Amino acid sequence: MHPNPAFRTAATEANLTFARSRGFGMLTLNGPDGPIAAHIPFLISADGTMIDLHLARSNAIARSTLPAKALIAVSGPDAYISPDWYGVPDQVPTWNYVALHLRGTLREVPIETLREHADALSARFEADLLPKKPWNSAKMAEGVMDRMMRMIIPFRMDIEAVDGTWKLNQNKEPAVRLAAAKALAAQPSEGAAQALAGLMRTAE
Repeated sequence: MHPNPAFRTAATEANLTFARSRGFGMLTLNGPDGPIAAHIPFLISADGTMIDLHLARSNAIARSTLPAKALIAVSGPDAYISPDWYGVPDQVPTWNYVALHLRGTLREVPIETLREHADALSARFEADLLPKKPWNSAKMAEGVMDRMMRMIIPFRMDIEAVDGTWKLNQNKEPAVRLAAAKALAAQPSEGAAQALAGLMRTAE
């Protein structure tokens, strides 16, 4: 996390809300030969105390000694910021971004919870595709889903700390920050640049 407190003012609930909206991150923990990582979709509980996820049986984390301390890093939009965009002299290039770290204890949970987890996970992301009729596992032929689920294992991470960096030029005068946001929004690439510009406009 960035050490400047100007970029770390978001409340825990705001950070959790953003992590829920992303629903994807990098799970990491220390393995016997150093750090290991897996890129995973996940679900955060309504009360913000735990994260449900799954891993392939062959994944290095799934074969680790658990429970263990772990971290899930969640990345938001990011973009290069040119010093020319500020409209004031003596500026330097930087990179603006949103990043969250969710820390806690990872443990395996009973295999009987896997079907409920898989259905909840697909329901969460299918909801983003409305008005498309949501897909669900009941559409699959009998036995197919069960065979596929034999290849994955459910896990849960109890959330013990939530840290967020929202680096959006809050350390600069509002007019300077807004000038950079305007220039960023005008870039031809769509997606992250425009999303980040929107966050810069509302930063405090």
